[in-house]
Amino acid sequence: MHAIFLTIVLAPLLGAIVAGFGQKVIGRTAAHSITIAGVGLSCVLSLYIFWAYAFNDAPTYNESVYTWLITDGLRFEIGFLVDRLTAMMMAVVTFVSLMVHIYTIGYMHDDDGYERFFSYIALFTFAMLMLVMANNFMQLFFGWEAVGLVSYLLIGFYYQRDTAIFANLKAFLVNRVGDFGFLLGIAAIVMYFGTLDYQEAFDQAPALANTTISIWGDQSWSLMTVICILLFVGAMGKSAQVPLHVWLPDSMEGPTPISALIHAATMVTAGIFMVARMSPLYELSETALTFVLVIGATTAFFMGLVGIVQNDIKRVVAYSTLSQLGYMVAALGVSAYAAGLFHLMTHAFFKALLFLAAGSVIMGMHHDQDIRNMGGLRRYMPITHWTALLGTLALIGFPGFAGFFSKDAIIEAVHHSQIAGAGYAYVLLVAGVFATALYSFRVYFLVFHGKGPRDTHAKSHLRESPWVVTVPLILLAIPSVVIGWLAVEPMVFGDYFSGILTVARVHDTLGQISFDSPWGFILHAFAGPPIYLALGGTLLAGLIYLYRPGIADWAERTFGWAHRILTNKYGFDTFNQAIFAGGSQLLGRGLWRIGDQGLIDGILVNGSARSVGWLAGLVRWAQTGFLYHYAIVMMLGLLGLLTWFVL
Repeated sequence: MHAIFLTIVLAPLLGAIVAGFGQKVIGRTAAHSITIAGVGLSCVLSLYIFWAYAFNDAPTYNESVYTWLITDGLRFEIGFLVDRLTAMMMAVVTFVSLMVHIYTIGYMHDDDGYERFFSYIALFTFAMLMLVMANNFMQLFFGWEAVGLVSYLLIGFYYQRDTAIFANLKAFLVNRVGDFGFLLGIAAIVMYFGTLDYQEAFDQAPALANTTISIWGDQSWSLMTVICILLFVGAMGKSAQVPLHVWLPDSMEGPTPISALIHAATMVTAGIFMVARMSPLYELSETALTFVLVIGATTAFFMGLVGIVQNDIKRVVAYSTLSQLGYMVAALGVSAYAAGLFHLMTHAFFKALLFLAAGSVIMGMHHDQDIRNMGGLRRYMPITHWTALLGTLALIGFPGFAGFFSKDAIIEAVHHSQIAGAGYAYVLLVAGVFATALYSFRVYFLVFHGKGPRDTHAKSHLRESPWVVTVPLILLAIPSVVIGWLAVEPMVFGDYFSGILTVARVHDTLGQISFDSPWGFILHAFAGPPIYLALGGTLLAGLIYLYRPGIADWAERTFGWAHRILTNKYGFDTFNQAIFAGGSQLLGRGLWRIGDQGLIDGILVNGSARSVGWLAGLVRWAQTGFLYHYAIVMMLGLLGLLTWFVL
């Protein structure tokens, strides 16, 4: 197994190095062939590992690969922890990444940065694998920062555009805020646990459950609450939770394939994976769980509302990602870690499908992304249409589709939870189902139904995308439909994560849900409101955008205040630009004027020069060069010395 794990990690890295440094030599075909071969090998081996752990009960692998440094008993190591959770993440990450690599051949066909893009996405895959396979906090942080670095490069891929540079800098800075909290959490673990190893920290955690620390003055804080909240601050940045969500919609400046890779199975799910992996710590702090729950539910509902008023096809899907991440985080907050991870898996398939379908539409529309200019594309792009419809049904939680099983399990878990904030979260999550159906089918109806594109030139050139685009769509559509039937019982209600996730008995909400079969779960859903709200959102979208488009204009006029709030995204960007960006610029100008110009230039540099000039003037006055001046000074000096001796 040791050699297999190394191959899984290093194969994408090797492809990235060859494609990146040798791009001028090997050319376009070799660049995509080498990177796809590396990721493809990693995917095949990851699927083998998943089979071994899911069906053959392979033993947990927790070994050090390389020891970098040992100081005061603290070990800095590269190591792998592979169990059923890791195996699932490896399979999802590599499969989605492989689909994105193949899709990129068609989408980036005419781009000048073709080889560079393949190098970046292969490097992204390596970084994510290092993160999910880590068995210690140092390697976790390495993978955490590495995916952030490569996402910075990919979001700003079109570096000639000011908007792309602004977006990647925004993503970088916002994630630095979250990563500062994340690093403090790791530092607290090192300080109080004395180790960076996961298992050693988990073993010590119960003994420190009641430990309190003083942060400001004499006020006592629970150590576990502080650690868990600090770690979750990192997850808020990486998994784009309110208020550190603002970078993710702007990341649409990058090419569509990386939007699918970042938003589906890699970077944004890192926070979800991390919190689930740290469940032995989070179960010791209900305060931290409540914080997680409230943040997740708030993100799920309010970001879904913003998606309703977006007109850029990729931004609608981006706000959908924010909302669905909120559902996953809410599941973590009620200790339904298995449901949150299951939604992570199903969401990876159908959200990657929706992003890639959006990219196919953008290619057909000659890179016009405004859904108001589209329409009737189902007649020209049938494969894209049908796969997008399947992805949309999975997203809204249509009964039987993958998203239904995972999302309904989360809502039921929150409904049964007794943790503080569960009532608030349940209302928002249920209401979010309606918003999800409304914005999802708004896009579907505007893009694929109606008379056709407004641009007659675009309409005359519309055709289905090439096979390198449509094949990944089909392969992603299959698990978007069937994976719920196959995996909901063992992963959510079974023992797939047994011994990996820690859930206190009083927090076991999934154990309170009645489940006998997938069919029974579907029938049970008809007793609750989510399924009817999803149907209501779908019907309302059909009514407005197929038959009565004037309703949308009337609603915008009548509820203009609400529309302005949503189009302004609740003012987060305005606030950040005015307070943080503007405040930083004001502080910088103040430091420049006072510190640089006033202190350094004015006093230290120019002041020193003026002091030397002033002193030189005094010296020039004393050193005249006339002997009688020197004689007078000598006589006055002698007179002064005699006077001093006499007195």
